[in-house]
Amino acid sequence: MHAEEDELIDAAVIIQNDGAGAHHYDFHVVYSASYRVPVLYFRAYCSASSPDGQPLLLDDMEKDLPLNSVEQLTRSQRMFITQEEHPQLNRPWYTLHPCGTSEWMKLLLCNNASAAQVEGIPMDKYFISWFSVVGQVFGLRIPLEMLSLGGT
Repeated sequence: MHAEEDELIDAAVIIQNDGAGAHHYDFHVVYSASYRVPVLYFRAYCSASSPDGQPLLLDDMEKDLPLNSVEQLTRSQRMFITQEEHPQLNRPWYTLHPCGTSEWMKLLLCNNASAAQVEGIPMDKYFISWFSVVGQVFGLRIPLEMLSLGGT
């Protein structure tokens, strides 16, 4: 049994509190019909400096990322951040660009699989596998209970 002060803070909601205010992150997963993969959209704002909800700039958000994520995004040709219009909200959000997602998912799931083989994988296993990679960029983790449900 945990005392109230022992409760965990959800890293998806509050990433950093540097005295200037907490950085709050919103994450949305949206299916891209063009790329035929899920896409992670995100935005952040600082509660103290932007009470009106003014979003943080990418440079400010990168300071919140785990160091290995910044290095990976700098080196990677398959995973990078872009700013795009959110397909449902019609406002600019940042996204991990989906252009390489299909290829690295094939490698992750099937070892040289064809697209048809990847399409035959159960949706929950596909999503958990995808999020286990994409979520790491932000320090987000898949709960162990979900891993056992996905059969991974």
